[in-house]
Amino acid sequence: MAKTDSRVTIHMAASLDGFIARKDGRVDWMETSDEFVGGDTMDPGFVEAFLKSIDCYVMGSRTYETALGFDAKGLGWAYGDKPVFVLTSRKLPRTRNTVEFYSGDLAQFVNGRLRPAFRSIWFVGGGSVSGECLRLGLADEVRYSILPILIGDGVRFFEKLDRDVALHLAEIKGYKSGVVALCYEVRAGI
Repeated sequence: MAKTDSRVTIHMAASLDGFIARKDGRVDWMETSDEFVGGDTMDPGFVEAFLKSIDCYVMGSRTYETALGFDAKGLGWAYGDKPVFVLTSRKLPRTRNTVEFYSGDLAQFVNGRLRPAFRSIWFVGGGSVSGECLRLGLADEVRYSILPILIGDGVRFFEKLDRDVALHLAEIKGYKSGVVALCYEVRAGI
């Protein structure tokens, strides 16, 4: 849990069966054609204000490579001009001044460097990264955007949790796209 007024959020879009990517890393299934008539619409003004509230992003190397691929295809860089911290020990291309690579103790990095500098810290990718964040007790909330599709196999949202993690449902919203957004607060212990 937070030691300052900062907040660590784990967010991921995943299939209903809990996968964030296919085994080969592809996310081609994320474009769905479902329509939920009773759902909310994403007001562009709300989305813009919401994205401005995020101070920095943290991701694993495979998520970073996926983001670079989207950008190379002309789909844009989803993280704007916010600082992006990539957790990796591999040598990867740095295509923006806002990207920084980190390899080392995750708890020390989050509590010693990110929490004092940023209020809203978003972990946005990697089942290993998300699992490690929860194992170390670093996350304050988990936001799970469930897409209306089953893909059967792939990279899990959370890899190798070694214990139960108690959550409290704080918010739920269904959208016209068929996406269901869940927000859970991480409870201190069970």
